[in-house]
Amino acid sequence: MKKIYHMGIEATIEVIGGKWKPIILCNLGEKSMRSGELKKRMPEVSQKVLTEQLRELEADGIISRTIFNQVPPKVVYSLTDEGKSLRTILVEMSIWGENYIHDKQQKGESFELINKEYNGFLKM
Repeated sequence: MKKIYHMGIEATIEVIGGKWKPIILCNLGEKSMRSGELKKRMPEVSQKVLTEQLRELEADGIISRTIFNQVPPKVVYSLTDEGKSLRTILVEMSIWGENYIHDKQQKGESFELINKEYNGFLKM
């Protein structure tokens, strides 16, 4: 069945939308990682959701999964060239979010930004 999009941004959001996919991509922008390493950097995500998000990103060609033949099996995730092409979008989204949080703080609203760095995006 043919997928129909009314606007190109629909495809972008379908691929990188959600709370965890951009964070996964930022972490993989720094280096290739195993699932356990990603989980340590994202303690709030459940293992089930992390696995689902990794599978979706792999199916969309944004990340690759390399399986090393050893006991126990070692699986490493890394960005593909297609994934690296998202760098500009993700950096701009981060900057926009930081500005949004700053504006809300200036208006006296209770917002906190724990990590102001998006180095993973910059290294893509």
